[in-house]
Amino acid sequence: MRLHDLKPRPGAKHRRKRLGQGESSGHGKTSGRGGKGQTARSGSSVRIGFEGGQMPLIRRIPKRGFNNARFAIRYIPVNLESLNKFDNGATVDEAALRGSGLAQGREKRVKILGDGELTRKLTVKAHAFSATARAKIEKLGGACQLIEFPKQQAKPENKESAKAEKPAKAAKPAKSAEKPA
Repeated sequence: MRLHDLKPRPGAKHRRKRLGQGESSGHGKTSGRGGKGQTARSGSSVRIGFEGGQMPLIRRIPKRGFNNARFAIRYIPVNLESLNKFDNGATVDEAALRGSGLAQGREKRVKILGDGELTRKLTVKAHAFSATARAKIEKLGGACQLIEFPKQQAKPENKESAKAEKPAKAAKPAKSAEKPA
């Protein structure tokens, strides 16, 4: 077999659909565009969900309830078995996990999960531990240390307490009534 003998597999290549080549072609007359109207014209495009100016379905339906997805606490999961990569007696924190490529992602918290077996005594610092992970680490004489994540400051409850917290502005010097001569 030589390079000039290579061919694509049967069925891998398709002929181009030739539109507007007469009614007997099956793609004549309206060329697969349906009837008349905006979408039959060249260069027309309508965004997804657009209903011709009518109030769209997503805006007609009432919105009810609460969705916690925006406020949920998300973690980067790291399994115990992958911690065997570190030396015996080492301290494993978020920076070490990210540096070794075990904790990848935009999330800011790391959770250690108990999947697999740990063979080394480690001091692990993370934002959360599963119960099995904590048990396996401590069984080998290691330690689990929780990293406290800073909480967002709550808004003041009423306006008076908000005003009390703001620093007072310095008074401007009074202008003299005399005009320069």
